[in-house]
Parts: sequence; C-alpha cells; structure tokens
Amino acid sequence: MKYKLSTAAALLLTCASAFADPGYYLVSVYENQGQVNLDYRYWTVQAPGAAEAIWPEVGVGYGVTKRWYTELYASYIGSTANDIQLSSVNWQNDFLLTQGQYDIDVALHTNLIKYYEPGTSFNALEIGPVFQTEVGRVQLNANLIFEKIFNDVSPASPQLKYQWQVKYRWKPAFHFGLQGFGELGDWDQWLPGSQQSHRAGPMISGTFPLGATQAFKYEAAYLFGSTYGSPGNMFSMRLQYVF
Repeated sequence: MKYKLSTAAALLLTCASAFADPGYYLVSVYENQGQVNLDYRYWTVQAPGAAEAIWPEVGVGYGVTKRWYTELYASYIGSTANDIQLSSVNWQNDFLLTQGQYDIDVALHTNLIKYYEPGTSFNALEIGPVFQTEVGRVQLNANLIFEKIFNDVSPASPQLKYQWQVKYRWKPAFHFGLQGFGELGDWDQWLPGSQQSHRAGPMISGTFPLGATQAFKYEAAYLFGSTYGSPGNMFSMRLQYVF
C-alpha cells in the first residue's frame, strides 16, 4: 500500500473492538418522509506527535415513511486525501418510536457494517436507543449504541458507546452547543477508566432552505479527549443536500 495505517491501528487496536471506528456522528432522528439526502461526512483523529488519520464518508439516504429513515454510505480511511481506501460499507436504518406525544422523543438506531480493513474480514451491527427533547430553544440528545462484531476468530461481546449533545437553536442557519462521544468497552464489563474513550467539545450546525422542498445542512465539531486511553483530538464535519 502507498500509505501506512499505523496511526489508526494504534488508536483502534487498544480494545477488543479493534477495528470499530473511534468516532461517528450524533444520531438525531426526525420526520423526513419522501426526502432524499446526499450525505458527505469527514472526520479525523490526531494523536500527539503522530500523523493524522482521516475518514471521509459518502452516502445517500431516504425518508421511507414518517417513522423510517434509511441510508447507505461508504467509509474510507487514510492519512491524506490521495491515499485513502475503502474501510467499510454501512446500511443505516433509524425508526421513530414516538412523535411528540411525550416530553422525550424515542427512536431506534441500527447500522449494519461490512468492514474492509487490510487483513481482516468481519461484519458488525450497531443498535441502540436514541433520545431527544427540547427545553425552549435548547435541544438535548442522549444515545446509547451497542456494537456487536462478528468475525471468524473469536466471539466478541457487544461494545457500549454513548453520544450526547446540548444545542441552542439560535437561528435556523446557526445552532451552537456541545457534543460528547465515548466508548466504554464490553457492555456488561467496562474497560478500566484509563482505557476508555471520552471526547467532548464545541459544535455548530444549521440549515439553509433552497426553495420549498430543498435545503443545505451543515454540522461541525471539534472534540478533545481520548480514544481507548490514548490522547487524541477529533474534528468532524457533515454536509447534507436534501431534496
């Protein structure tokens, strides 16, 4: 290969879910029946004194019903834009379980993952509850994600991850707040605190309408903290064209 994945491997091989991506995007489910979504995501991990690892992702999503959103996207990994290679193919399906009848909206997030990391052959399933509520202009999110890896080597226990967000919706084009992500290890036996992942930092997002049925959405965050016990800051960005 033209590049080395040593930085990514050092970050990912520290725990049992070795090749599970160490960062992802906050799952926020909402009604978007009949809408097509062109999705571009980009995130990085930077460990002190090491080269940056980058993960660009591209996908297409669709609001099948008022309660069901589906998206197919590909994730790539590399050290620069010129030497990335396919990391995984993902099929995400999110289901709204409540729609405003309670103070807290609840959804079910699922994601089937086929990994293509060098020297590996395995699949994974993400599944977990998504919670969202509003207090005035403040939106609160809290998600628990369980990831089960299926491989030919040895059985692995489901891994427990979390996501949270506090966001102030100032104007449609500009929201700001804080996001946090983490990985705790086996769902029933967490890793020692020094080996867990905890990252948090500021975020911004917004929507620009492009006519009656089209819109451009953006989201960006910069997170400080650790990835499986190794220091590493993370930048994430998501751009969406909805029509």
